[in-house]
Amino acid sequence: MSTFVNTMLDTATGPGGRAKGMTTGEPNAPLRRTWAEVHERAARLAGGLVEGGAQPGAAVAVLAADPAEIAPAVQAVWMAGGSTTMLHQPTARTDLAEWAADTIKVLSMIDSKLVLLGSPFDALAGVLDQHGIGYRKLDELAGEPLAAPVEVGEDATALLQLTSGSTADPKAVRITHGNLMSNAYAMRTAAALDTATDTMISWLPLFHDMGMVGFLTIPMLFGIDLVKVTPVDFLARPTLWPDLISRHRGTITAAPNFAYSIVARRMSTVEDDNAFDLSSMRLALNGAEPIDPAAVRAFTDAGARFGLRPESVMCAYGMAEVTLAVAFAPVFTGLAVDVVDPDQLEAEHRAVPVPEDTPNARTFPLLGPPVPGLEVHAVDEDRNVLPERHVGQLRVRGEAVTPGYLTVDGPLATQNAEGWLETGDEGYVVDGQIVVCGRRKDVIIMGGRNIYPTDIERAACSVEGVRPGNAVAVRLDAGTRRERFAVVVESKSAGDDEVEKAMRKEITSRVVDAVGLRPFAVVVLKPGSLPKTPSGKLRRSAATSLVPAG
Repeated sequence: MSTFVNTMLDTATGPGGRAKGMTTGEPNAPLRRTWAEVHERAARLAGGLVEGGAQPGAAVAVLAADPAEIAPAVQAVWMAGGSTTMLHQPTARTDLAEWAADTIKVLSMIDSKLVLLGSPFDALAGVLDQHGIGYRKLDELAGEPLAAPVEVGEDATALLQLTSGSTADPKAVRITHGNLMSNAYAMRTAAALDTATDTMISWLPLFHDMGMVGFLTIPMLFGIDLVKVTPVDFLARPTLWPDLISRHRGTITAAPNFAYSIVARRMSTVEDDNAFDLSSMRLALNGAEPIDPAAVRAFTDAGARFGLRPESVMCAYGMAEVTLAVAFAPVFTGLAVDVVDPDQLEAEHRAVPVPEDTPNARTFPLLGPPVPGLEVHAVDEDRNVLPERHVGQLRVRGEAVTPGYLTVDGPLATQNAEGWLETGDEGYVVDGQIVVCGRRKDVIIMGGRNIYPTDIERAACSVEGVRPGNAVAVRLDAGTRRERFAVVVESKSAGDDEVEKAMRKEITSRVVDAVGLRPFAVVVLKPGSLPKTPSGKLRRSAATSLVPAG
């Protein structure tokens, strides 16, 4: 029997399940359900699945927006012995024909015959009918409560986490019950989770690993209070986030770097010093995309007058291929950075420490040691393990590492004969802590130097008028002797020729100051132009097409 399922059901049926739970519907219609109540609903849904012919090992997709519907649905799938896949959600601007085609491709790839539909996406039933996709509406799926979960082994698939990168083809990371339980235990230890006192606050999308695993599965598994809203709620009113922390005395939250930038700007414009109370926060995890120390400091500075302690910031490194967490910075130590010589970093691939006031020094957040059960090191092109402060590809090994992907061309193994997974990230280790410099495929090579796009993008984002977090540095003529790069940014001033001209000049100047190289082109586009993954990450290689030829 799966330890993961056993633990979740023990939590739901024990004292913790009756005392702790999930609050949804904020801010207009908050509703709290205990984990025991979530489980009661899940048992009925699981009964309906089994009565409907669901078989052990079946891949079941879920398409719903309300966390109150999603939580019992995914638990029901696990109780019925299946695996869960959270489908990417269409938005108001989505072409439904394209979405349906992409969804069919995903369902075929994971060999899923069933989609569980919840509000508001139950309105898409007709689209699924047109394309022969089987589905059940969650508000109509119920049966006799499943008395006991269907037994599955530790190697059975629990989660098929969709990823999306620079290509149009989907890919799913296969997370086993053993993977999930191993990483859950590791995160509980590394984050010092306290089921008695912690309250988790989240708006993260549940089709992303940080939202699905970190801020739904973990609190449901261990019995921790959770306040859950949707990304739409956050984007409509970013200050809802600190408001929820204040009213629910939140202790743990998490988000990508761009979200901390947004909420920092919004909090800085609030006149009332008593508008929020963030003194309860002990962990504000920053991960899922490159961490900008300046953005972290902007967040802690803006939150200081509301009681936010800078020590609560936790920088982290994670990826779906290890379920979620690779490394967590030590609890309640705040932002720690490594300042290194730019020339030796770019030319010799060594991270040599220098004083913070060194001109053009590169600053990287320290992401902490690997979480329990994982080991990480950097290797060179010949797979030789590198000493500390030598930059190479990061590799990870341990119980939480996925055994493989599902792709449109079939299964794909992820580990070598010794169990190592190559992450695709460039980085190094210092004093046992991990530092990530950037994605290997995005590194710009000019004159024998390795230029990291994040350095260029941060310089571009420092220019007034550029939308924070919406700048990409893209490789042109990649792999040739005349490799170049361009900068593509979003701005509300796009279309104003004079303003654009001034912005391009200032961006070029800031980039030259930062990396000593001039971009081949600077392109200013309207908001919403940059290609992004469904979870909001910028797609650098896809942005290359936005640079006009010549």
